[in-house]
Amino acid sequence: MSTTPTLQLSLGPVLFYWTREHYADFYREAADWPVDIVHLGESVCSRRRDMKLDDWLGLGRELAQSGKQVVLASQTLIESEADLRDLRRLCDNGEFLVEANDQSALHRLSAASQPFVAGASLNLYNPATLAVLARAGMQRWQAPVEMSRDDLARLLADCREQGLEAPCEVFAYGHLPLAWSSRCFTARRYQKPKDRCQFVCQKHPEGLALRTQEAAQVFTLNGIQTLSGACQDLRHEAPAMAEMGVGVARLSPRPEGMAEVVAAFDAARRGELHAPDPLSLVDAEICDGYWHGRPGMDHIRAEGLNPAPLC
Repeated sequence: MSTTPTLQLSLGPVLFYWTREHYADFYREAADWPVDIVHLGESVCSRRRDMKLDDWLGLGRELAQSGKQVVLASQTLIESEADLRDLRRLCDNGEFLVEANDQSALHRLSAASQPFVAGASLNLYNPATLAVLARAGMQRWQAPVEMSRDDLARLLADCREQGLEAPCEVFAYGHLPLAWSSRCFTARRYQKPKDRCQFVCQKHPEGLALRTQEAAQVFTLNGIQTLSGACQDLRHEAPAMAEMGVGVARLSPRPEGMAEVVAAFDAARRGELHAPDPLSLVDAEICDGYWHGRPGMDHIRAEGLNPAPLC
């Protein structure tokens, strides 16, 4: 039986480097998808200049007219005064909520008494920190991607006891963002300096696979960002998320197959995801280990492995 979903769906910012045309086509389609929140902006590398702030604002206005809540994502690694100038413009946009992905964005927004979303890269693990940010204007926060279901359930229970009402968002689908570096791994792969990279990461709209000698993909290189090799898929955990108090499930955009991903998560949150159901929505290995307190690359729902009951 279909039920009214209590778990919202969000599209995270595109982590990879696409063309302007690809961004436009993607968000034109996303306007009709059953997602509640859309994050826009370049959160990885400031050298990806195809899209300016005005371009993101234009897309945001169109999506807002389609009934989506629009959030502008800040850059995760600030490396120069130019990055800070761009960050100030983003935080002062005057139209849309901003997701703070580093301390400089957090400082700018809180000092201006602007409401904000706290990104996963802020590493929020305890209710005391969440209480400080809530007083500073935090409207929603994303759990660290490596936090387990049980640890998050305890944290959410502590938050409820302390009266903290900002919704929690969980990274539910996509290659997990693991680390950032001042060096560009993709440019190095092509033997180019970072400041003259010729934007080679645009050749890899799903990142560059890093494999072991046994051909297993352990990481995905995305410019200065390192992602998991496998793609996290927590569709089957949607009911547990809603039960424990998670407010939003974040889906990280891929260049192909996202309409099917969104539809599957929408069915899951409505209680309409029926077994047996193929776990691979697109051509990628699947993981869910972190959610179950195991190594992140593990796939607990694979044959022979059973998730532990929720504590």
